Amino acid sequence: MYYAHPSSIIEKGAKIGQNTKIWHFCHITAGAKIGEKCTLGQNVFVDGKVKIENYVKIHNNVSVYDGVTLKDYVFCGPSMVFTNDPVPRSKYPKKDFVKTLVKEGASIGAGAVIICGHTIGKHAFVGAGAVVVEDVSDYAVVVGVPARIVGWMCECGESLNFEDGKAQCQKCKRKYKKKDKKVREIS
Repeated sequence: MYYAHPSSIIEKGAKIGQNTKIWHFCHITAGAKIGEKCTLGQNVFVDGKVKIENYVKIHNNVSVYDGVTLKDYVFCGPSMVFTNDPVPRSKYPKKDFVKTLVKEGASIGAGAVIICGHTIGKHAFVGAGAVVVEDVSDYAVVVGVPARIVGWMCECGESLNFEDGKAQCQKCKRKYKKKDKKVREIS
């Protein structure tokens, strides 16, 4: 069973997982798939061809449009924006939308804009107000307009400092290897 505030609209045909909480004034359209233990803040819109996996947190005033997939543990900050049409025209509406993938554990800051057709990597961090116009690497920290890499972050959220292509998180002790703009966890 999930919880939805009485002010929210859940259309018939939406699939919502166990222990998900949907707060005030949300609208979940038919066909939307929302996993278990998610939290949708006030005034969240979820379109019908959206897949939201488990443990996702979407803050207030976010619209998740057709073509967006949010993997486990994604965080969407207040009023961040997803797009799904790179050339919108009111006079020429489209039925097929450009896909956007946000991988496991990624965080998107308040007011950030994600231009469609890109992938936000595992445990990446998009800073508040950033405008993403290209793929974001796993563990990258991106900020600015357009978004650019300014650092790297551990899965736990601590900054990573690389020496000779290797880093160890000071908090959780995970180890990472970096080559060019690619970071991966090592054992």
